[in-house]
Amino acid sequence: MSHIDPTREAFQIFKDLDRSAPIQMLNLIRLRDKAVYPDGRDCTGAEAYANYGKFSGPIFQRVGGRILWRGEPKVTLIGPADESWDLSFIATYPTAGAFLEMVTDPVYQSEAVPHRQAAVLDSRLVRHHVLEGATVFG
Repeated sequence: MSHIDPTREAFQIFKDLDRSAPIQMLNLIRLRDKAVYPDGRDCTGAEAYANYGKFSGPIFQRVGGRILWRGEPKVTLIGPADESWDLSFIATYPTAGAFLEMVTDPVYQSEAVPHRQAAVLDSRLVRHHVLEGATVFG
């Protein structure tokens, strides 16, 4: 089973949490080899995801979002061996409300989301609240 869009239940839980707190979103992305667009256009998943970034980036920046860290996963030492990822990153937002503003923006919905849906084979998106003393164990 692949996970591309949030379920209604998960989105409701997200909305019920504190919207005024800063958040960080862990993103794990597995891309399709070939993008799947309703109109049948021919491009790779990576190209479609780049288009998602082109359209979502200005909205992401407008709401105060920024990429805190980005990486290219190579091997999972602990976890399901069949769960591999092409991209991983942590996006940070000044508030959870800023994230909600982005994902409900009409331009984001109409111009960016179709490229993400065409590009992504599977994904994980995990909301985190920043902990005090987050730079040390304990």
